[in-house]
Amino acid sequence: MSRKHTLFGCTLALLVCAGAHAASIATTLTVNATVSISASGLAATGTAALTNGIGSGTFSATLAASASEYSGPFTITLTGSTITGTMTAPATILAGSGTVTATVTGGSGTYAGATGSFPSLPGTGSFSTTTDAITLSFSGAGTITTGGTVGPPPAPVPTITAVLDAAGNTPNLAQGSIFIVKGTNLCPTGTTFYNVPRPTVGSDGVAITFTPAAGGAGTPALLWYEYNPSGTSQLAGILPSSLATGNYNVTVTNGTVSAPFATTVLQSKFELFTQDSSGTGMASVQNYISAAEVDLNSFTTGNGKSTTISPAHPGQYMLAYGTGMGPFIGGDNAASPDYNFAANGYTVLAIVGGVSIPASYAGRAGYAGEDQVNFQLPATVPTGCTVSLQISVNGTLSAPTYIAIAPSTSASACVQAGFTTAQLQNLDQGGVYTEGGFDLLQIQETIASEGTIKSNLASGSFSEFTGYQLSGAASSAATFSNIGSCIVTTTTTANNVTVSGGAIGLDAGAVTLNGPSGSSISNLAFTESAAPGYGYSLTLATTGLPTGSTGTGTIVAGQYTITGAGGKDVGKFSSSITIGTPLTIAGGLPTSVNRSAGLPLSWTGGNSSDVVLIIGSSSTSTGTGLNTTTTSTGFTCTTTAGTGGFTVPSAVLTQLPPVTLASGNGFLEVVSTVTPATFSAPLTAGGSISGTFASLLGYFGSAAYQ
Repeated sequence: MSRKHTLFGCTLALLVCAGAHAASIATTLTVNATVSISASGLAATGTAALTNGIGSGTFSATLAASASEYSGPFTITLTGSTITGTMTAPATILAGSGTVTATVTGGSGTYAGATGSFPSLPGTGSFSTTTDAITLSFSGAGTITTGGTVGPPPAPVPTITAVLDAAGNTPNLAQGSIFIVKGTNLCPTGTTFYNVPRPTVGSDGVAITFTPAAGGAGTPALLWYEYNPSGTSQLAGILPSSLATGNYNVTVTNGTVSAPFATTVLQSKFELFTQDSSGTGMASVQNYISAAEVDLNSFTTGNGKSTTISPAHPGQYMLAYGTGMGPFIGGDNAASPDYNFAANGYTVLAIVGGVSIPASYAGRAGYAGEDQVNFQLPATVPTGCTVSLQISVNGTLSAPTYIAIAPSTSASACVQAGFTTAQLQNLDQGGVYTEGGFDLLQIQETIASEGTIKSNLASGSFSEFTGYQLSGAASSAATFSNIGSCIVTTTTTANNVTVSGGAIGLDAGAVTLNGPSGSSISNLAFTESAAPGYGYSLTLATTGLPTGSTGTGTIVAGQYTITGAGGKDVGKFSSSITIGTPLTIAGGLPTSVNRSAGLPLSWTGGNSSDVVLIIGSSSTSTGTGLNTTTTSTGFTCTTTAGTGGFTVPSAVLTQLPPVTLASGNGFLEVVSTVTPATFSAPLTAGGSISGTFASLLGYFGSAAYQ
């Protein structure tokens, strides 16, 4: 076939694809409607008929009143189509007669994009003394021009809701790293994976582009996969190592182009992959056994998770996996790039249980964008089932995760307080762990503009954990074993990000609280949230509000009892706790903290064995709106009420960023708690669930850290 014939064939095909042509239809419109009058105008409903093959249907209009007329939108609903527009009726028509004018501005179905006019529609109006109804009728000639159809409808506009690293699921990306884009309409339905060499434009036209926020040419990312099985779509790609650091706008092309989404590109931002892909919990780490065997780090030794598993042992070599180590020019689209950052100017440490271990290798793991950190555990490494693991790259820490380390080289399982080896094996095989907890909370806060407000609350939940999030279960039943010490943590969060993982709530039915004489707490019912949360809350009295006190029930010294009637997941239970006198802080809670001088606190009250928690934090933010990223550094120090006081060291406080009191980005809290009571409740699925009943009484306030 000649080129001329081919072009003619393409032109003919385009004409066929263009669909129906626009057409003008001369027609007569007749409307009969009933009118109701309100302060804002007229509401008319009734029937409409259009001649010349258009048909009959219903009529509705909402007409606003002015001095001499009524005007507003109307809709004629036909079978499978609508005709919409605006109309104007003189005020005299309700008194007898007048001429209506109408303009067609659109519609749906056959009349999508229609236009037209009815310049003269004479009509009459009348009022029935029998029915108190106003009727309106008008009829006249006009023209409607159909909009026609030009090809297929436009593709849905893609929308980006998050741009995150592919390991920790946190904002900001490193050069040469794997990242994900979340949103809607990002790609066609289905799942597509791209092998090396990966394209910058998918086989279906999908592309991810990074454009400098200050302006300039965009840079396409390498596509790893497209995922859209059920309407919620996600893309994965590799950020080119050659892309300069700085602020960027990310767009996705899928037939049309999304609105830009702000992100920041850094040279390095390493995050660890986790076994449930949540970015938190148990890290994706292998224990080196021999050249022929590496086990996936787990609680017990054996087979599970589709591979061989075991806990780590003191002295063992480990292989941790993540992304974001840094740029490797020329290695973003190769099958097996190999580059050791640790031997080329990068300082890489594995921080295991607080112990810093130099990496023997820190570089690409044999795949573009994926990094591997090798290190050897010292013989004196802390052991347990949830030993913290972070990777430090040039002084910047990854988000906290954990690994399991057995107590000796011969042990076949790690050791976790409150867990048997059989329970740990069950978690390794996909089983779950359940726990429950209820708390009484009394917090006193002094607000400069309002005075001192004291809030009394109670809350609780029953939860189900997998082994991947065991550290959350262990921390919720804290034993406060590190009395007299402080820990510091730093977290980065984004307003548009929800990190997955954690517990599933269980339903325990109705739960009530009873308190001692003087508390005014008698058989008060908790409010239960809906599935899947199944959390419980009870708002008691709040005093000191400018509008006066609210609620019923005040937490005072004495015995408190929670009682559960049983529900879908958890059966009947009951537990009691006895609370002593709250602490009184000498001089009150400070509102300004000199970070370099330390923070001395002293108090009276409480039982001598009550644990006292001193908690503080300050935070800084970048970006605006949905693209706000907040970095918070906080500390928690523990002591006992019997010490009468505690000084938070300057070495702890200087790790917090300075903030002013006016910014509201800093806080300080001092609370005491008695030894929690424990209880057991039956599970409807079999077995039982362990729970705790605890209290927190103390002070909270905004604080400046200078």
